[in-house]
Amino acid sequence: MLTKIFFVPNRLQKSSFSNLKLLNPLLLPQFALIRKPKSISFLTKENKKSFSSIMSSTSTNTISDLHENPQILKPRTVIKKVLAQEQAEGVGATVRRSIGRPELRNFDPFLLLDYATFSPPAGFPDHPHRGFETVTYVLEGNLAHEDFAGHKGTIGPGDLQWMTAGRGILHSEMPVGNTVNKGLQLWINLSSKDKMIEPNYQELQSKDINRVQKQGVDVRIIAGEAFGVRSPIYTRTPTMYLDFTMNPGAQLHQLIPEGWNAFVYIIDGEGVFGNEGSSPAWSHHTLVLSNGDGVRAWNKSEKPLRFLLIAGKPINEPVVQYGPFVMNTQEEIEQAFEDYQFCKNGFEKARFWKKRA
Repeated sequence: MLTKIFFVPNRLQKSSFSNLKLLNPLLLPQFALIRKPKSISFLTKENKKSFSSIMSSTSTNTISDLHENPQILKPRTVIKKVLAQEQAEGVGATVRRSIGRPELRNFDPFLLLDYATFSPPAGFPDHPHRGFETVTYVLEGNLAHEDFAGHKGTIGPGDLQWMTAGRGILHSEMPVGNTVNKGLQLWINLSSKDKMIEPNYQELQSKDINRVQKQGVDVRIIAGEAFGVRSPIYTRTPTMYLDFTMNPGAQLHQLIPEGWNAFVYIIDGEGVFGNEGSSPAWSHHTLVLSNGDGVRAWNKSEKPLRFLLIAGKPINEPVVQYGPFVMNTQEEIEQAFEDYQFCKNGFEKARFWKKRA
C-alpha cells in the first residue's frame, strides 16, 4: 500500500545519498553510539514455524541444511516494474533511482533506493538527515564516512552501514582511492515516535554478514532471515534485506511476512519472479510485489542472477519530505530547517565541524 506523501515543492527533494544544496551545511548534534538492541524476528506467527529457530554455535551452513524449503500458500506476483533511470547526484556522481522516482514516489516504509556509481573527485560531501534511516551497501570500492560527532571509518566491498539519523546527523560519504565505486543506498522511514531519537550506527564488515549457499542459491542476509539464518541487525522499522545470487537453473522460494510491502531490485542478470511463466526482468529494474506470504524466483538464463529482495512493515503515517528531512507534518519540516540553520535540537555540533570537501 502506498502511503500518502506530501512533498514541499523544491529543487532539493531529488537528493539521495546527500542533499548538498541545502542552506549552509553547518554541523550536527552529538549522538551516542548505543548498544545494538537485541535482534527480533521479522516473521509472523504463521510463518515462524517454517523457519529453523536454531541459533547457537552451529554454523549457518548447518542451520540451512536443516531448513526445509518453505511452502508458499499465497505467492506474490509482480504488479509493477520500474526501470531505475540515471541522474546526477551529490557532486559529480551518478545514481540509478528506482524508489523515489515519479513512477514509484514512496513505497511505505521505503522512501528511496539509489544504485550509485562514482569515482574521485565525485562523492557526497557534507549533508544532513533527520527522521529516517539510511542503509549503505558497498558493492565495489571503498567509501570513507565521517560525521560531526566524530564517528568515522571506511566501508569496503560487501560492507554494510545501517545509520539511524533520528533527530539529526551531518555527515559526508567520499570515495577512497582512484577506483570506481558502486553501491546502494536505501532510505527507510521511521515512525513518528522514533523520528527524534538519538542517532545510532550498526555496521557489519563483509566477513561478518551471514551467508548461506544452498542448491545453487547464495544469499547474504543483511536484515531478516533466509534459510533459517538470521541477521544480527536490529530493524527499528521491521525490515527484510536479502542479497541473492542464483546460478543458472536455480529456483528460490522465500517467505515474506503477509502485509509487508516488498520489492525486488535486480543488480545483474535476468530472472523470472512470481509466476514461472512470467516474462523475465533484467538489470536495474525494480519489481513491486503483490501481497502474499512469499515469493518464487527462477534463473532460466545462462548467466548468474543477482538481486536484492527487500520488504518492510508499512508505517501508515503521513509523510512530508523536503530534501534530506522526512517528517509527518509541514510544521515539523519547518522546525527541522530552523534547527539545522541555527544548530540546535540535535544539530548543535554542526556549528563547530569543519566542512569536508
